[in-house]
Amino acid sequence: MKETQVVIGLDIGTTSTKAVVFGPRGQIRGVHSVDYPLLTPHPAWAEQEPEEIFLACLDGLRGALRKSGAAKEDVLAIGMSTAMHAVIALDADHRPLTRSIIWADNRSVRQVERIKKELDGDSIYRRTGTPIHPMSPLPKLLWMREEAPDIFAQAAMFVSIKEFVLHRLFGEYVVDYSIASATGLFNLEQLDWDRGALEVAGVRPEQLSRPVPTTHILTGMNSDYATQIGINPDTPFVIGASDGVLANLGVGAIGDGEVAVTIGTSGAIRTVTDLPRTDPQSRTFCYALTDKHWVIGGPTNNGGIMLRWLRDEFAAPEQEVAKRLGVDPYDLMIKYAEAVPAGSEGLLFLPFLSGERAPYWNANARGMFFGISLSHKREHFIRAVLEGVIFSVFSVGVALRDLAGPAKDIRASGGFARSPLWRQILSDVMGRELLVPESHEASSLGAAVTALFAIGEIDSLNDVKEWIQIRHRHEPNLKNTETYLQLFYIYERVYQKLKDEFDIIAEFQRSGTF
Repeated sequence: MKETQVVIGLDIGTTSTKAVVFGPRGQIRGVHSVDYPLLTPHPAWAEQEPEEIFLACLDGLRGALRKSGAAKEDVLAIGMSTAMHAVIALDADHRPLTRSIIWADNRSVRQVERIKKELDGDSIYRRTGTPIHPMSPLPKLLWMREEAPDIFAQAAMFVSIKEFVLHRLFGEYVVDYSIASATGLFNLEQLDWDRGALEVAGVRPEQLSRPVPTTHILTGMNSDYATQIGINPDTPFVIGASDGVLANLGVGAIGDGEVAVTIGTSGAIRTVTDLPRTDPQSRTFCYALTDKHWVIGGPTNNGGIMLRWLRDEFAAPEQEVAKRLGVDPYDLMIKYAEAVPAGSEGLLFLPFLSGERAPYWNANARGMFFGISLSHKREHFIRAVLEGVIFSVFSVGVALRDLAGPAKDIRASGGFARSPLWRQILSDVMGRELLVPESHEASSLGAAVTALFAIGEIDSLNDVKEWIQIRHRHEPNLKNTETYLQLFYIYERVYQKLKDEFDIIAEFQRSGTF
């Protein structure tokens, strides 16, 4: 890249879309983020307006380019990252019949149970690499077929939010192998739609987009939209992958034993293998990055959103003090937690307020504090929440160790990485050195690097490691590690003992009766 040239990573996330303009060696030239709401019209539903997200993409790209000062001629390419598991029904005129039903939507719990028990769910998982869970488009489509048959019958296409945006920009329906491999409908070996899964969903292949590699290039953008953004219509637009696998690339965790942990609204832990690999116990996912890079791991539902819940519902005093002092209430809450020893003096938090994905894949799981005594104060509860989120990530890490061997190093990204205490807790729980790259924009960087690789500007995805500067290193406190391993054993036992009770209370919450 010449000094004036740039590449853009566009990341469509759960709560916002962010565009990041990178110059040579990964230098950030401009960032622009656009927020949008999460809609919950019914219990267990989680939706977003596709049009709002499309406009956020235009606004994000336009704003980031303006801030970067780059000329349109210097934009080498745009790479795309998106959250997984969304599904939108479109009519024959390409108009949405539904909102975007996102990963956090749990309406298809009953369909999940049917697929697991009656429709050969284990076999579908082994072929597709996507655990049978309400997050996945497969049970969402079955729910739509059974609970909203009029909409299902009208649907000409079922697409993700990425496909919706790309069709608006370029007029064609394509989906990258990575997003496709997160639908529960895509055969990992054949790199095509899985006919058995389609039969369960009741969907025909022609109702789905054409699968293409993550390096697929689109050109000839609608000229009006290109003008709004401020780029040439023939600027290469690389389809990219999902945000999770691109986060691995963006922190340089694409080698043997290199593990990436991302904790934003939700959380995830992932590592890369050279072949598709699924888990005999169905604890992990397997998604595509390239034909030689397969990302295995698991997402957790409950990451930074747990700290936001604690702040909004129980931290009014901290918010008032923070306002008076002119500081961030999160910083104040975490400062209080620093005074509490590792393990929160025996207070455990199971962070399942919106069910749980990996490794349990249990939408009925519910959150709880365990071990409360009169000696526990507000700061104990804050620290217990921080530790509980890390325990949930570690529970997936145990499954990864079984599949791919022990981790050599851990690389962290996401909003949690701004907190030294939270980073140290992760290092202590994992018992490994923790590396934090300079940039927190891991998914956007991964998308940008994929774009450069696709257009031949770099020779290998491994070139990303030359761009990454390690900003923080944390060595584990082995005494704390020992404490956390003891408490994690209790954490696991509490979950297993309450699994049946979670089903009962979840049913009561849904219907008001057992």
